[in-house]
Amino acid sequence: MFDELRQSSPYRRILGFVTGEAWLLASIAVASGLVLAFLSLADEVTEGETKAFDTAILMMFRDPTNVEHLVGPMWLHEMARDITSLGSFSLLGLIVVGLCIYLVLCRLRAEALLIIVSVLGGTTISTLLKMGYNRPRPDLTTMSQQFTASFPSGHAMLSAVTFLTVGALLARLAPTRVLRIYCYVLAILLTLVVGSSRVYMGVHYPSDVLAGWCLGAAWALLCSAVAARLQQRGEIRQGGKA
Repeated sequence: MFDELRQSSPYRRILGFVTGEAWLLASIAVASGLVLAFLSLADEVTEGETKAFDTAILMMFRDPTNVEHLVGPMWLHEMARDITSLGSFSLLGLIVVGLCIYLVLCRLRAEALLIIVSVLGGTTISTLLKMGYNRPRPDLTTMSQQFTASFPSGHAMLSAVTFLTVGALLARLAPTRVLRIYCYVLAILLTLVVGSSRVYMGVHYPSDVLAGWCLGAAWALLCSAVAARLQQRGEIRQGGKA
């Protein structure tokens, strides 16, 4: 009897609605917590309270006798340089454009629009915050001499926005639970390695990267909540339940 009830159409609609509302509320709550964490971190950065922490972490990857020299083998330096490029606006832009064209060709226009709004929104937020805080870059290497400010890390934030949003969207389209988990894990892993590479290369303070992760994850969560609502309304395709 209970099996028949669970399989009935009204029950499935009610369960889907309750689950969707719970996911939406949870996403908003976690995103709010991440935004508060960013604001707290920004306050400490503004007051100079993260200086000791930032310096200690940066110097872990530097030769004490010559701060321009990274510790570790040369292949690790080159790997970090290649990985950090994954968070650049140019490369992320190419990935987003290519993916959105593919989604449009697959008649998944809502999914493509969601990714575009997510990435452009994240880019706008990052740019405005950089202009507002205007924190100088670490003075460790010539790579730090870039035209944008240090706080928050644009690479960390945009990689979080892009990879987490795309990962969540692909997970919703995935036909099996294993593929859904894989999408989430891969998105999180890419986000972490890109942000970490910025600290290793000495072009960002650790607090810059932490701030970028907080805001990027918060924005991606909100976009994922929107995707969940659109999927509930049938405007985004749903994957399998296996």
